[in-house]
Amino acid sequence: MFAYSGRMGKLISLFAILVIGVLLAFAGCQASRSGYKSAPYVIVRSEGDFELRDYPELMLAETTMKEGGSGGSFNRLFRFITGGNREKQKISMTTPVFMSGSQSDDTMAFVMPADVGNVPQPTDGSVTVRGVPGGRFAVLRFSGSRSPAQESQQLEKLKAWMAARGLGSASTPVYAYFDPPWTPPMLRRNEVMLRVAR
Repeated sequence: MFAYSGRMGKLISLFAILVIGVLLAFAGCQASRSGYKSAPYVIVRSEGDFELRDYPELMLAETTMKEGGSGGSFNRLFRFITGGNREKQKISMTTPVFMSGSQSDDTMAFVMPADVGNVPQPTDGSVTVRGVPGGRFAVLRFSGSRSPAQESQQLEKLKAWMAARGLGSASTPVYAYFDPPWTPPMLRRNEVMLRVAR
């Protein structure tokens, strides 16, 4: 009986540690996200993990990724916002990081905060600054690690949701990633977005 109680005590202790670890990880993810400004939007319609959102015009700092991978793209964009521009201006990091394009021409982009005003020109020729017109987007939120299979699966779900509501798409998909890579996959906030045809 005492041996049984000892084993139960250890199991309860391990379970408690596991629960505390998950709660701390979750709190850490929320703190990481809340520490950054996000691209602004207004929710027009919400159905579970699906939303229709209206976005204003966004300014992006963008660079290409090589062969569908990051290819140093995050570091190029990070150098740009930490002073790698003609004004040597520091720009706040925002969420999400946007990724879009085909396998041969993938891009990664950081959203420029609205309070930056005139975005300085990059000193790295592989980084460009461009405006994206505002509009309505259909969005599906999902968790997990980034992978082509995951992105394709979530895109098909979003397309099916749009088709069932008579919504056409007017853009290639954009994937939005909100969390740093050390975030446990099940706690990550990821999204796939399609501009809605008017």
